[in-house]
Order: sequence, then C-alpha cells, then structure tokens
Amino acid sequence: MSAAVVAAAAAALANRRNSSTSTTTAKKSNYNTNQHYLSYSPRPVPRHNRYEMQKRHDWNTFGQYLKNYHHHGQSPMSMRRCSGSHVLDFLRYLDQFGETKVHNMSCEYYGEAYPPAACSCPLKQAWSSLDAVVGRLRVAFEEHGGSPETNPFGSPAVWLYLREVKECQAKARGLSFGCSK
Repeated sequence: MSAAVVAAAAAALANRRNSSTSTTTAKKSNYNTNQHYLSYSPRPVPRHNRYEMQKRHDWNTFGQYLKNYHHHGQSPMSMRRCSGSHVLDFLRYLDQFGETKVHNMSCEYYGEAYPPAACSCPLKQAWSSLDAVVGRLRVAFEEHGGSPETNPFGSPAVWLYLREVKECQAKARGLSFGCSK
C-alpha cells in the first residue's frame, strides 16, 4: 500500500472516532439526571405507510361503489346496510380492472401455466389482489365503527367466493385444486 492510501485511511479512522466521541458527548449532554431518560426526539415516523394509504383508497372506492349502487330502483346503498352480497358484487365489479389472464374451461390453453399463444380469455383480478382488498376493507370497516359481528367483509359468503376464485385460477394455470365451475 502506498503511503498516501495509508494516510487517507488513518485520517478517515480518526475522523470516525472523533464523530462517534462527539455523538456520545451529545447524547450525554441530553441526559437529564432528574428525568432518567434521553431527551432527544425520535426520528419522525411517516404519517401513512403504503398499507394505510391502500386501505384508505380501497375504503373510498368501496364507498363510491355503494354510492353509485342502484339495484332494482333502490336508493344508493349505505355502509350500514351493506351485506356480504354487496361485497361479492363489488369484487365481481373489480374484475373489469384485472390484469390476470384466466383461461376458460373451453380454452385450448386451459390448465397451461405458460400458454404458447394469445387467446381471448378474459382478464380478471388475481385471487391474491382480491384477498388483500377484502382484508384491508375488513379492517377499515371496524376502524370506522363497524362491529366484527356485522362486518360484511368477513362473511362466510365472501370467504367461500375467495376460495372458489383461488381454486379456479389455480386450475386454469394447471395447478391441482378443485374447481366447481
């Protein structure tokens, strides 16, 4: 090693020691013997993480869906009157925005994980996406004052639907799960 490299390394080591000593001194100076804790403030926590932002987005989207929901001439649906069947309708509504190719049983590529060519089968929401949306909405419902006993996102019909979607999508990709349709 050249003398210049050794000198630079020694200077960096000395600089690191000085900065850690000054940090220790700063921490000691922030110590209040009467309060017995460090008085410096912790690093700020972000207001909303990705999960919280997505949960709020899903909640607002579902609320907008209910607001626009007019079934057989009824007025817009309120969150209080929402049931598992409304959640199922919402999940089916989300399929139009899906990006996962799900082969129909009549498709020549049904059961193939990597089909060799394009087909006209529909794009749908992936099971994992639907499951995540339901999980976030179940939590949001309770955070907005709903009780766990009346939570439409935790209804047996919703969980059966999710299981069926998972099994059908897996079978369409050639995995071994039963499919009722």
